[in-house]
Amino acid sequence: MFTPQNHNNDAHLNGAGLRIGIVQARFNADITDALHLACVSELHTIEVAPDHIETVHVPGALEIPIALQALAERQEFDALIALGCIVRGETYHFELVANESGAGVSRVALDHQLPIANAILTTEDMAQAVARQTDKGRDAARVAVEMALLLERLR
Repeated sequence: MFTPQNHNNDAHLNGAGLRIGIVQARFNADITDALHLACVSELHTIEVAPDHIETVHVPGALEIPIALQALAERQEFDALIALGCIVRGETYHFELVANESGAGVSRVALDHQLPIANAILTTEDMAQAVARQTDKGRDAARVAVEMALLLERLR
């Protein structure tokens, strides 16, 4: 596993040597593809090597936690990233999917003591999702690297 330098400032993140796993939902693919593009681009910007990034695809947000769990069990990654998009509809289904996927992501992180950046967007409409897709993708990359470095330092 990676041994970090002294990284105290988010602006100077360096992910060289880190291995990052990404789980991307296919549902609302236009949004999740944009999230993924922004995320991977930011990972490259902060020095995560392209061959140290693995992406797997799942049908939707509810399937993200089980794929994260499978990646975590491999013990090959310093951090994981969840990418998805849930847009409110006319039924309670939105709340169910948002709550269950979020709880599942947190449970995997805690069970495996592995940082997971949760970029499963939960929005009222597609316009909100489009407005957030690039920033949240970049944020997820930075959170994953920052938390991987922090946990290495704390351990």
